[in-house]
Amino acid sequence: MTPVLSVRNISKSFGAIKAVNNVSFDVHDGEVLGLIGPNGSGKSTLFNCILGQSTPNSGEVLFKGDSVAGKEAHELNKRGIGRTFQQLSVFPQMSVIDNIIMAGQEHHGTMLSRLMGAPDAGLTEEAEQLISFFRLDHLRDQMAGSLSYGQQKLVDAAVAFMSGPGLVLLDEPAGGVNLTMLEHLKERLQTYNREHGSTFVVIEHNMEFVMSLCSRIIVLAEGVIIAEGSPDEVKSNQRVIDAYLGD
Repeated sequence: MTPVLSVRNISKSFGAIKAVNNVSFDVHDGEVLGLIGPNGSGKSTLFNCILGQSTPNSGEVLFKGDSVAGKEAHELNKRGIGRTFQQLSVFPQMSVIDNIIMAGQEHHGTMLSRLMGAPDAGLTEEAEQLISFFRLDHLRDQMAGSLSYGQQKLVDAAVAFMSGPGLVLLDEPAGGVNLTMLEHLKERLQTYNREHGSTFVVIEHNMEFVMSLCSRIIVLAEGVIIAEGSPDEVKSNQRVIDAYLGD
Protein backbone atom coordinates (compact mmCIF):
# COMPACT_ATOMS: atom_id res chain seq x y z
CA MET A 1 0.00 0.00 0.00
CA THR A 2 1.30 3.47 -0.92
CA PRO A 3 2.28 5.47 2.19
CA VAL A 4 0.29 8.61 2.91
CA LEU A 5 3.55 10.56 3.24
CA SER A 6 7.01 9.60 2.01
CA VAL A 7 10.07 11.67 2.87
CA ARG A 8 12.96 10.65 0.67
CA ASN A 9 16.58 11.62 1.35
CA ILE A 10 15.77 15.17 2.46
CA SER A 11 18.79 17.36 3.17
CA LYS A 12 18.84 21.05 4.05
CA SER A 13 21.90 23.16 4.80
CA PHE A 14 22.34 26.71 5.99
CA GLY A 15 25.84 27.62 4.90
CA ALA A 16 28.17 25.03 6.36
CA ILE A 17 25.53 23.78 8.81
CA LYS A 18 23.57 20.68 7.80
CA ALA A 19 20.26 21.12 9.59
CA VAL A 20 18.76 17.98 8.00
CA ASN A 21 21.02 15.30 6.55
CA ASN A 22 19.59 12.66 4.20
CA VAL A 23 16.43 11.92 6.21
CA SER A 24 13.93 9.34 4.93
CA PHE A 25 10.77 7.84 6.42
CA ASP A 26 7.21 6.82 5.51
CA VAL A 27 3.95 7.57 7.28
CA HIS A 28 1.15 5.06 6.77
CA ASP A 29 -2.59 5.45 6.54
CA GLY A 30 -4.20 6.11 9.93
CA GLU A 31 -0.87 6.29 11.75
CA VAL A 32 -0.04 8.81 14.48
CA LEU A 33 3.69 9.46 14.14
CA GLY A 34 5.72 11.54 16.58
CA LEU A 35 8.82 13.46 15.52
CA ILE A 36 10.99 14.42 18.49
CA GLY A 37 14.51 15.53 19.22
CA PRO A 38 16.53 17.94 21.34
CA ASN A 39 16.77 21.63 20.47
CA GLY A 40 18.62 22.15 17.20
CA SER A 41 17.99 18.59 16.01
CA GLY A 42 16.42 19.69 12.72
CA LYS A 43 12.75 18.96 13.49
CA SER A 44 11.38 22.34 12.46
CA THR A 45 13.58 22.54 9.36
CA LEU A 46 12.37 19.10 8.28
CA PHE A 47 8.74 20.08 8.91
CA ASN A 48 9.22 23.23 6.86
CA CYS A 49 10.73 21.22 3.99
CA ILE A 50 7.73 18.86 4.03
CA LEU A 51 5.28 21.77 4.06
CA GLY A 52 6.95 23.78 1.33
CA GLN A 53 8.01 26.63 3.59
CA SER A 54 11.66 25.79 2.99
CA THR A 55 13.25 24.31 -0.14
CA PRO A 56 15.48 21.30 0.57
CA ASN A 57 18.89 21.07 -1.09
CA SER A 58 18.05 17.52 -2.13
CA GLY A 59 15.41 14.85 -1.73
CA GLU A 60 11.69 14.69 -2.34
CA VAL A 61 8.36 14.62 -0.53
CA LEU A 62 5.50 12.44 -1.77
CA PHE A 63 1.87 12.63 -0.66
CA LYS A 64 -0.03 9.48 -1.63
CA GLY A 65 2.64 8.78 -4.23
CA ASP A 66 2.62 12.22 -5.86
CA SER A 67 5.45 14.71 -5.50
CA VAL A 68 4.51 17.79 -3.46
CA ALA A 69 8.01 19.22 -3.11
CA GLY A 70 7.96 22.99 -3.42
CA LYS A 71 4.17 23.26 -3.22
CA GLU A 72 2.89 26.20 -1.17
CA ALA A 73 0.79 25.68 1.95
CA HIS A 74 -2.55 26.49 0.28
CA GLU A 75 -1.81 24.01 -2.53
CA LEU A 76 -0.98 21.30 0.00
CA ASN A 77 -4.17 22.10 1.88
CA LYS A 78 -6.25 21.63 -1.25
CA ARG A 79 -4.59 18.25 -1.80
CA GLY A 80 -5.64 17.11 1.68
CA ILE A 81 -2.79 18.15 3.99
CA GLY A 82 -3.76 20.19 7.03
CA ARG A 83 -1.53 21.66 9.69
CA THR A 84 -1.46 23.52 12.96
CA PHE A 85 1.22 26.08 13.74
CA GLN A 86 3.60 26.50 16.65
CA GLN A 87 2.46 30.12 16.66
CA LEU A 88 -1.33 30.43 16.66
CA SER A 89 -2.90 31.19 13.28
CA VAL A 90 -6.40 32.20 14.42
CA PHE A 91 -7.78 35.63 13.56
CA PRO A 92 -8.30 37.31 16.96
CA GLN A 93 -10.93 39.82 15.77
CA MET A 94 -13.13 37.11 14.26
CA SER A 95 -15.49 34.80 16.12
CA VAL A 96 -14.70 31.14 16.60
CA ILE A 97 -17.34 30.09 14.06
CA ASP A 98 -16.11 32.59 11.48
CA ASN A 99 -12.49 31.47 11.91
CA ILE A 100 -13.50 27.90 11.12
CA ILE A 101 -15.78 28.81 8.21
CA MET A 102 -13.06 30.96 6.66
CA ALA A 103 -10.64 28.02 6.78
CA GLY A 104 -12.96 25.94 4.61
CA GLN A 105 -14.01 28.53 2.05
CA GLU A 106 -11.07 28.19 -0.34
CA HIS A 107 -11.89 24.51 -0.84
CA HIS A 108 -15.40 25.12 -2.12
CA GLY A 109 -15.99 26.32 -5.66
CA THR A 110 -14.33 29.10 -7.59
CA MET A 111 -13.67 32.65 -6.44
CA LEU A 112 -16.67 33.81 -8.52
CA SER A 113 -19.00 31.22 -7.03
CA ARG A 114 -17.93 32.23 -3.53
CA LEU A 115 -18.53 35.90 -4.31
CA MET A 116 -21.96 35.17 -5.77
CA GLY A 117 -22.96 32.55 -3.23
CA ALA A 118 -23.94 32.56 0.44
CA PRO A 119 -21.55 34.48 2.74
CA ASP A 120 -20.68 31.26 4.57
CA ALA A 121 -20.29 29.28 1.31
CA GLY A 122 -22.70 26.78 2.85
CA LEU A 123 -20.11 25.77 5.45
CA THR A 124 -21.86 26.70 8.69
CA GLU A 125 -23.16 23.18 9.36
CA GLU A 126 -19.72 21.64 8.83
CA ALA A 127 -18.12 24.27 11.06
CA GLU A 128 -20.75 23.65 13.74
CA GLN A 129 -19.89 19.95 13.70
CA LEU A 130 -16.22 20.71 14.36
CA ILE A 131 -17.11 23.17 17.10
CA SER A 132 -19.19 20.47 18.73
CA PHE A 133 -16.48 17.84 18.24
CA PHE A 134 -13.85 19.99 19.96
CA ARG A 135 -16.45 20.98 22.59
CA LEU A 136 -16.28 24.66 21.84
CA ASP A 137 -20.06 25.23 21.64
CA HIS A 138 -20.07 27.70 24.52
CA LEU A 139 -17.40 29.76 22.76
CA ARG A 140 -18.99 29.69 19.29
CA ASP A 141 -19.65 33.43 18.97
CA GLN A 142 -16.79 34.78 21.06
CA MET A 143 -13.89 36.61 19.45
CA ALA A 144 -10.98 34.19 19.14
CA GLY A 145 -8.61 36.75 20.67
CA SER A 146 -10.63 36.78 23.90
CA LEU A 147 -10.10 33.06 24.55
CA SER A 148 -7.42 31.47 26.70
CA TYR A 149 -4.31 30.21 24.95
CA GLY A 150 -5.45 26.60 25.34
CA GLN A 151 -8.87 27.39 23.91
CA GLN A 152 -7.25 29.09 20.94
CA LYS A 153 -5.17 25.94 20.39
CA LEU A 154 -8.43 23.97 20.13
CA VAL A 155 -9.79 26.49 17.61
CA ASP A 156 -6.53 26.19 15.68
CA ALA A 157 -6.99 22.40 15.58
CA ALA A 158 -10.59 22.75 14.37
CA VAL A 159 -9.38 25.10 11.62
CA ALA A 160 -6.81 22.48 10.50
CA PHE A 161 -9.53 19.82 10.21
CA MET A 162 -12.07 21.99 8.37
CA SER A 163 -10.98 20.82 4.92
CA GLY A 164 -11.32 17.14 5.90
CA PRO A 165 -7.61 16.43 5.44
CA GLY A 166 -6.19 12.95 5.12
CA LEU A 167 -2.93 14.07 6.70
CA VAL A 168 -2.49 16.62 9.49
CA LEU A 169 0.88 17.92 10.66
CA LEU A 170 0.76 19.24 14.21
CA ASP A 171 3.53 21.64 15.20
CA GLU A 172 3.99 21.55 18.99
CA PRO A 173 0.27 21.31 19.83
CA ALA A 174 1.05 20.99 23.56
CA GLY A 175 3.14 24.15 23.77
CA GLY A 176 1.83 26.57 26.40
CA VAL A 177 -1.30 24.52 27.15
CA ASN A 178 -2.25 23.69 30.74
CA LEU A 179 -2.56 20.06 31.79
CA THR A 180 -6.37 19.94 31.80
CA MET A 181 -6.67 21.46 28.32
CA LEU A 182 -3.81 19.29 27.12
CA GLU A 183 -5.58 16.10 28.17
CA HIS A 184 -8.71 17.32 26.40
CA LEU A 185 -6.76 18.08 23.21
CA LYS A 186 -5.08 14.68 23.26
CA GLU A 187 -8.39 12.88 23.75
CA ARG A 188 -10.00 14.81 20.88
CA LEU A 189 -7.10 14.03 18.53
CA GLN A 190 -7.19 10.35 19.44
CA THR A 191 -10.95 10.26 18.88
CA TYR A 192 -10.67 12.02 15.51
CA ASN A 193 -7.97 9.60 14.40
CA ARG A 194 -10.05 6.63 15.49
CA GLU A 195 -13.34 7.85 13.95
CA HIS A 196 -12.03 9.33 10.70
CA GLY A 197 -8.84 7.38 10.07
CA SER A 198 -6.84 10.57 9.55
CA THR A 199 -3.06 10.36 9.65
CA PHE A 200 -1.07 12.61 11.98
CA VAL A 201 2.55 13.69 12.21
CA VAL A 202 3.33 15.47 15.48
CA ILE A 203 6.39 17.57 16.38
CA GLU A 204 6.48 18.00 20.12
CA HIS A 205 8.77 18.80 23.07
CA ASN A 206 6.31 17.51 25.67
CA MET A 207 7.51 13.93 25.95
CA GLU A 208 4.62 12.67 28.06
CA PHE A 209 2.10 14.06 25.55
CA VAL A 210 3.78 12.68 22.43
CA MET A 211 4.53 9.28 23.97
CA SER A 212 0.90 8.80 24.99
CA LEU A 213 -0.54 10.10 21.69
CA CYS A 214 1.71 8.48 19.07
CA SER A 215 2.01 4.86 18.02
CA ARG A 216 5.48 5.33 16.49
CA ILE A 217 8.25 7.79 17.26
CA ILE A 218 11.14 9.05 15.12
CA VAL A 219 14.00 10.76 16.94
CA LEU A 220 16.25 13.32 15.26
CA ALA A 221 19.60 14.57 16.56
CA GLU A 222 22.00 16.80 14.66
CA GLY A 223 19.90 16.45 11.51
CA VAL A 224 19.80 12.64 11.30
CA ILE A 225 17.46 9.92 12.56
CA ILE A 226 19.02 8.23 15.58
CA ALA A 227 16.09 6.03 16.64
CA GLU A 228 12.68 4.85 15.48
CA GLY A 229 10.10 2.60 17.07
CA SER A 230 7.29 2.35 19.58
CA PRO A 231 7.21 4.80 22.50
CA ASP A 232 8.57 2.11 24.85
CA GLU A 233 11.39 1.22 22.46
CA VAL A 234 12.37 4.86 22.02
CA LYS A 235 12.28 5.65 25.75
CA SER A 236 14.71 2.83 26.49
CA ASN A 237 17.07 3.59 23.58
CA GLN A 238 20.49 4.62 24.89
CA ARG A 239 21.20 6.96 21.95
CA VAL A 240 17.95 8.81 22.70
CA ILE A 241 18.77 9.03 26.40
CA ASP A 242 22.23 10.39 25.60
CA ALA A 243 20.87 12.92 23.09
CA TYR A 244 18.39 14.38 25.57
CA LEU A 245 20.78 14.36 28.49
CA GLY A 246 23.22 16.26 26.33
CA ASP A 247 20.64 18.87 25.27
